[in-house]
Formats: sequence, structure tokens, C-alpha cells
Amino acid sequence: MRSSNSIKNAVVATIMNIITILVGFLVQKIFVISLGNEYLGLNGLFSNILSILAVVELGFGSAIIYHLYKPVAEHNEKEITILMRFYKKTYRIIASIIFVLGLSVMPFMKYIVGEITISENLYLLFLLALIDIVASYLLTYKRSILYADQKTYIINLVHIGYIVLMNICEVTLLLLTKNYLLYLMIKIVFRLLENIVISVIANKKYPFILDKVNENISSELRLDILHKVKGLLFHRIGGSLVLGTDNIIISNAIGVIAVGLYSNYSMIINALTNLLGQVFNSIIATIGNLLIENDRNKSFDIYHKMLFLNSWLYCFCGTCLLCLLQPFITLWMGQEYLLPYGVIIVLIINFYIQGMRATSNTFKEAAGIFYEDRFVPIIESVINIVASIILAKMFGLIGIFIGTSLSSMVLFLYSYPIFVYKKLFHRRYAEFIREHLKYFIISIIVTAITAIITSKINISNLFITLFINAIICIVVPNIFYVILFYRTNEFKYYIGILKTTLKKITKNY
Repeated sequence: MRSSNSIKNAVVATIMNIITILVGFLVQKIFVISLGNEYLGLNGLFSNILSILAVVELGFGSAIIYHLYKPVAEHNEKEITILMRFYKKTYRIIASIIFVLGLSVMPFMKYIVGEITISENLYLLFLLALIDIVASYLLTYKRSILYADQKTYIINLVHIGYIVLMNICEVTLLLLTKNYLLYLMIKIVFRLLENIVISVIANKKYPFILDKVNENISSELRLDILHKVKGLLFHRIGGSLVLGTDNIIISNAIGVIAVGLYSNYSMIINALTNLLGQVFNSIIATIGNLLIENDRNKSFDIYHKMLFLNSWLYCFCGTCLLCLLQPFITLWMGQEYLLPYGVIIVLIINFYIQGMRATSNTFKEAAGIFYEDRFVPIIESVINIVASIILAKMFGLIGIFIGTSLSSMVLFLYSYPIFVYKKLFHRRYAEFIREHLKYFIISIIVTAITAIITSKINISNLFITLFINAIICIVVPNIFYVILFYRTNEFKYYIGILKTTLKKITKNY
């Protein structure tokens, strides 16, 4: 059942992200054609301000979902209903705080935005963007029981419908009216509709959550939730600083033109990161359900199998990025938008390091380990800022990304081996390092060989070159992984899942 749900969650999450990426590129293109770069910048600025305000959420969702795993597995309807009621109250308070904070920012919007030539009222536009983010918290608590019950694929299927329908309306509206005000209003309407649909589904699948309960959650449980939220606060702040400072440092140390060049690469890398991230996010509930059984050996076996898949996916995608990014950017934007090859290598090392954290992070979140390593992301963000500034002065743009690589190693060398590997599995630190080092060396060799092969392709037609390189990237890394691992239990496990899935599909037809 766990494997079946995990596969469903992963497949639907992958489809959802592919659709989101493709539709996102199209809508952004239409947005710029219809409204221009000024509105695009304003839209991005609103998103940044509101994402900062959203830190108020503090990770309550993750903490409460963690506490739902056990009662959902045990079918404890009363405890589920009590937790859902608490979640509902909490999110209404959060939505109210975000709305008040947003209103308090409004008087300063003119100074934050600076000189603009738009015809609409700036404050009204920001208010609509604020209402959109507040609307995302209304009825969203119903999603939690679907997450905890390993039914993430249902949420993602609804989200696919939301993305497609909303963007069809947005594109049509932009082409016909070129009105940013209506564009924001469409977002609010569809945001509310998505939450209503998910709420209806949750009510039908779990009708007991509509029962009235007079009991509140126990003081012990409340304290544990607050305890985890305190830890998540540090993770959210630290994550924002690590992910949000590179562009500021690039702008100050190198210049805004470099930020523009980097943005083309970061857009592609971030889209791929989000796509792969959904695969692991979709199985957090499954791992949480597994961990409550307290079978350490079984949990460690699943960890091993996930780490193998983690390495294969990120080695393959990292190889594709190294071999395909430059010709793709040249074809898409032009040769003048290329970054030096050395910078690309460091960017892909960062992509791989961040990606190889997925398995440990999945177990960490599923186990509710939020408070124990609360200071680690702050340390990580400080190292990132300091190292990037120093190395930028020494090496330029490449130094900034080396600083990010160095800061990312804090979680790898301390947090994950101590709080996941040792705490959950009672394994030695040296085993963790040895296992990850093995995959890292294999990935370097596989990527280097593929890159050497693609570098020998010298065809004047850039599109044909890109196509041939893509074929090489699909074939070479995957053949290497099959040759190296086909005898292992991890490889046989996934082949078994693939065979079972194919049998089910052929039976249906």
C-alpha cells in the first residue's frame, strides 16, 4: 500500500510540475507581451514581499501533519478531528496576521517600488496580491489529512486542474484586455476555488472531520507542536537567507547585468529542482507512517533504496545540465547571454549537493526533527553570506557560488549524519560519509565521461547539436548506473516495482 501510494504521489507530482513549468513559461511570455517588463517587475516584487510575510506561518503545517501520521494510521477519528480543529483555528490566525502585516506595509509601497509609470492604483494592486496570499490559507487546513494519509496525488491532481484552468483564463484575459487588475482578480477566484474543491474532497473521504468536538488538544501535544514550530522558524529564516542572498551579492559585487545572465540559468535549474523535489516530498507521509512502527532496520533499508534513487536522479540531471545548458541558452537567448563554463560547473555542483540532501531531509521531516538542529540553518546562512562576499572579491562570480557550496556542506557534514543517520538508524558517522562519498565519486566520473563525449560533437547546426547531446545524456549516464548497480538490492527493488506497475497497466488494458 505504501509503495502504491508513493508511486501515485510521485508520478502525479512529476506530471503536475512539468505542466506547471511549461504553462509558466507560456504565461510569462504572454504577460511580458501584453503588459511589459514594468508590470513583470512589479509582479515579482509583490511576490517577494508577500513571501517574506508568509514566514509568519512558521511551519505550523509541517508540525501538525507530523502529529497526524499516528492517528491517521490508527484510524483514531477523535484525535484527527481535534487536530484538524486546532489547525483550522491556527491558520485563520495566521491569515489574519499576514493580512494586517500586509496592510501595514501598504503605506510604504510607493517608496519600496520607486518610480513607475503604471496607470492603475499601486495600493489597490498590492491589496489584491495580498488578498490572494491570504486566500491561500483559507480552507487549506483540509489538505493536511490528505498529506498524512499518503493521498498527496489527490491534492496534486486538483492543483493541475487549477493551474491549467487559471492560466487559460489569465492568457485569454491578458490578450483581450491587457489589464493587470483583472489578472490579479482571476488569481484570487481560482485560489478560492482550488481550496473549496480540496475541502469538499476531504469532507467526503473523511466525513468525521465535520463532527463537532468540545475537546481541545492536550497541553502536552500543544507544547510539542510549538516546540517543533520554534525549530522550523530557524529553518525558514535560514533557508530564505541562503536562497535569497546570492542575487544581492552578485548585484553589489559584479553588477546587475550579471544578475540578469544568472537568472536565465537559475530559472532552468530551479524548475528542475522543484520537479525532482516533488518526487521526495510526495513520500514524506509514507516515511512518517513507516517511522511510527519503530522498525529501525526496515527504515534504514528504505533509506538506502531512496539514497540510491536520489543519486541516480541527480547524477543524470546534473549531467544533462552540464552538457545541455550552454547550447540551450545560446539557442534560446543568444551567445552573449552565456556565463563562463567554470561558473556552470560550480552551479551544477551546488545543484547536486542540494539534491543529495533530499533523502536525509525526507526522513528528517517525516520524523519531526525540527527543533534539534534549529541553529544549523542560521549557521549555514552566515557561512553562505560571509564566504560568498570574501570569495567574490577574490574570484568574482564563481566565488559567490563556491561560497554557497561551502555553506551547503554544513547540513551534510553535521546535521544529517548527527540528527538523521545516528539518531534514527543508530549508524556511525563514518558510514554516512563513506556512502555519500561513493555516490559523489561515481557521479563525477559519469558526468565527466558524458561531457567529454558531447564535447566531441561539432556540428554547425545548434539545434541538431542540442538534440544529439540530449540523446547522449539520456543513454550514457543511465547505462553506467545499470552496469554499476544491476546486481544490488537497491536496483532490483526498483526493477521489481517497475515490473509490478507494468503488469497492473497491462492487466487494465
